[in-house]
Amino acid sequence: MPRIRYSKHVPSPLDGLGIEDLLDALSDFFLQSGFGRAVDAPGGERGMKELRRAIMERLAAMERIPRRLLDEWLEDPSQGEARRMDAMLDALIRRMIDEGWLKTAEGSDPAAGSRRGSLDEAIGQARFEITDKSIDFLGFRALRGLLGSLGKSGVGRHETTHLATGVEAFQASRPYEFGDTLNLDVGATLLRAVARGGPGIPIDLEADDLQVRQSDYESSCATVVMLDLSHSMILYGEDRFTPAKRVALALAHLIRTQYPGDSLRLVLFHDSAEEVPLRKLARVAVGPYHTNTREGLRLARRILMSERKDMRQIVMITDGKPSAMTLDDGRVYKNSFGLDPAILDATFREVQNCRKSHILINTFMLAGDPYLMAFVKRVAEIARGRAYFTSPATLGQYLLMDYLRKKVETIH
Repeated sequence: MPRIRYSKHVPSPLDGLGIEDLLDALSDFFLQSGFGRAVDAPGGERGMKELRRAIMERLAAMERIPRRLLDEWLEDPSQGEARRMDAMLDALIRRMIDEGWLKTAEGSDPAAGSRRGSLDEAIGQARFEITDKSIDFLGFRALRGLLGSLGKSGVGRHETTHLATGVEAFQASRPYEFGDTLNLDVGATLLRAVARGGPGIPIDLEADDLQVRQSDYESSCATVVMLDLSHSMILYGEDRFTPAKRVALALAHLIRTQYPGDSLRLVLFHDSAEEVPLRKLARVAVGPYHTNTREGLRLARRILMSERKDMRQIVMITDGKPSAMTLDDGRVYKNSFGLDPAILDATFREVQNCRKSHILINTFMLAGDPYLMAFVKRVAEIARGRAYFTSPATLGQYLLMDYLRKKVETIH
C-alpha cells in the first residue's frame, strides 16, 4: 500500500502574489527613462541583478517582507533568512520567464533559459527584456488608471452625425443604392419581396427588393505620437519622459481594444527623428540630445500621408524649445541658446505643411516658460490644433480626455 508523507507548510512572502500585481508595482522600473542613472546605458537595458533588487524593494513596499529582511538581503544574500529569500527570487524570475512576461537578452524564446538548464547563471548575469505581453499589460493598467482618474467606466468610438451602411445598425433600413456597402437587412428584403410577389416558395427576389441597414458613420483616425527625447526631459529633478511613455502605452491599448479602425505610430525626435515600434518603447532612454522638432514633424507627416484614414493627427509631447534642424545637405544645425529665428522659421514652415496636408497638431507642453508657451500657441494657431500646458502628473488625463471627446468628421 503506497504511503504518503506530509510536511509542514512553511508560509512564504510570495503566497498569493499575482504576477500581474508585481508587474504593476514594477512599472516605474520597467519604463524608467534615464532619470537617476546614466543616460548612455546601451539601449536602456538592465541586468537581472537590478531586477532582483527592484523586486525586493517592491515586496518591501507591498509589506510582503519586513524592511529588516531587505536590508539583510542587500548586505549578504547568502546567509540565514536572506538566503531562502534569494532562492524564492530565483523561482519567481523563472516563473516570469516561463509565463512569457520576461525574456533574457540572449534569445527571444522566454522559456529557453529553463530548457538550457543555465537559468541560474542567467538570473545572476544576463540582461533581460520585457515581452510584448508585458508591454500590453502595462498599457492596460496605465489606461485603467487614467480612465479611473477621469471618472470613466467605459469608452466608445469616434461618433459623427452622418449615416452610412456600416457594420452595426442603429437606424431603419432603406432601399439599396449603387455604391452602398451590402449590409443586407434580410428580414426587410424578404418581406418586400413577399409583399410584391405574394407568398410561396421559392421567393421571387429582385434587385428593387434589396434593403440595407443604416448605421451611424464612425470615422477612422491615424495618430502619430511624437515624444521629445532631449536631455531636458529628465533634468531639473523631474522625470518627464517616463509618464510620457506610460501615456503612449495607454493610448496604444485604448486604440487596439476600442478603436480597431484607428492606427497609432510612434516618433522620437531629438537631434534627428526616428520611428520606433511600440514594443521597443519601454527600453527607450533619453540622451544628451537637442530638440529637432521640425524633423519630427516632417517624419510624422510622411507617415500619416501613407495612412488611408478619415482623419490624421499628430500628438506632440515636449518640454523644450526647438534647438536643432536638419539642413538640406543632411548636417544638423544646433543652437541651445534662446529661440533661434532660423530654426523657428523652419519649424513653423513644417507646421504649415502639416496644415496643408490636413493634419491636425495637438501639442502637450510639459514646461511653463513664457517663451515656450508662446511657441506652442503659435504652432496651435498655424495648425488650427490645440495647445495644452500640463505636467507629467496630469498629462495622461489631458491627452486621453482630448482623444475620447473628439467628434471626428471627415476632413475635406
